[in-house]
Amino acid sequence: MEKSSLKGRDLLSIADLNAAELAAILATAAQLKAETQQRKPHHLLEGQTLALVFEKPSLRTRLSFDVGMFQLGGRAMYLAPQEVGLGKRETISDVARVISRMCEVIVARVFNHESLVEMAKYSSVPVVNGLSDFEHPCQALADLLTIQEKFGHIAGLKMAYIGDGNNMAHSLMLGAALSGMDITVISPPGYEPNEEVVSQARKLAGGKAAIKAVHNLESGVEGADIIYTDVWASMGQEEEAAERRQIFKPYQVNERLVGLAKPGALVLHCLPAHRGDEITEEVLESPQSWVFQQAENRLHAQKGLLVHLLG
Repeated sequence: MEKSSLKGRDLLSIADLNAAELAAILATAAQLKAETQQRKPHHLLEGQTLALVFEKPSLRTRLSFDVGMFQLGGRAMYLAPQEVGLGKRETISDVARVISRMCEVIVARVFNHESLVEMAKYSSVPVVNGLSDFEHPCQALADLLTIQEKFGHIAGLKMAYIGDGNNMAHSLMLGAALSGMDITVISPPGYEPNEEVVSQARKLAGGKAAIKAVHNLESGVEGADIIYTDVWASMGQEEEAAERRQIFKPYQVNERLVGLAKPGALVLHCLPAHRGDEITEEVLESPQSWVFQQAENRLHAQKGLLVHLLG
């Protein structure tokens, strides 16, 4: 395998990539997925070890990286919060320097994005953002892979993201910008995406994609090829859940709302889903929903990423 331009680099944000690098990761992911489905082995990372440093629980992130490294011929080691005590039991700088002397890559799932920034500063191996309060780039890679599978391309499509302008919205805006896909983030007043991220996405798009943040649901969804939603209260926001449920209730993805988009529009959700809140059971289980294909693509997208970072 040829040396990748990404070899040895960190991925803390989708914006750490350029358009060509993003396309290369997706192409590798698609190839590895096809080989997996054909049961062709691809031990491209044989003998290499990945450290999973998690402050938050996870189903898809942990499973996909663990299985992914196994399929690539390497090994993943899970380090639970009580084992590491990131920034408490040990400083982040010490944790990063110890792990990077024993492992080839670190995937960290943290509460505060700054913890990732500090870890990357002191680590001598690539650090990957497995989720922070500011971005979720690995999920966005899986989302873009899913869209590419569905439509055969990404550029020129329109996504309507409905809900909190959170870490997921940020990564999707940046990923859309790099891919040439229009995206409209539709949120209640006071829950818009970070203005700096919106500006950054517009700059990355360079006029090749429209990046919008609006409040009006109907106009934002009209003509959309993809409808995307996420939970109304993320981990760490449990105390706000009841208040958020009332504020976000008009923004539920239901059959009426899906009917405002293009016929047959793709429905995505990064999971876990609260059925009856941000999305109805009927929509989540409809033929338009590719939510579980999307979840599976966490495995393939991250394998593509790891091959480029380590190969």
